Amino acid sequence: MKHFVDVHVGKKLKQIRRHRRMSQTDVAQQLDISFQQVQKYEMGTNRIAASRLFELAQVLNVPTSYFFEGMKAEDDEKKTRDADAQILDALAAIKDDRLKLRIMSFVNDICGVAEARTA
Repeated sequence: MKHFVDVHVGKKLKQIRRHRRMSQTDVAQQLDISFQQVQKYEMGTNRIAASRLFELAQVLNVPTSYFFEGMKAEDDEKKTRDADAQILDALAAIKDDRLKLRIMSFVNDICGVAEARTA
């Protein structure tokens, strides 16, 4: 099973490689590896060793921290999904449609959704 960190790092690798208009072969040649290995890195199938990540950062001219930007801990994402599911379950259990609409309107107001719709 793929680890969420390996998948995230692979997506970031693909993103910056394409941004730099480099092919998988271009990157592979600079690292003296096969383009298939770069493919596996990008899919998160193969983990990238710290030394290889450092080399990739140099080839792509980014700090090594770039590959971890935007990553949330898996536990944080699971907690958010669980909380969202609880809210949806509770809302679905309300039988009064008018009350549901008032609650949804209130939540949208808190989130700023109403402002975004009128802007």
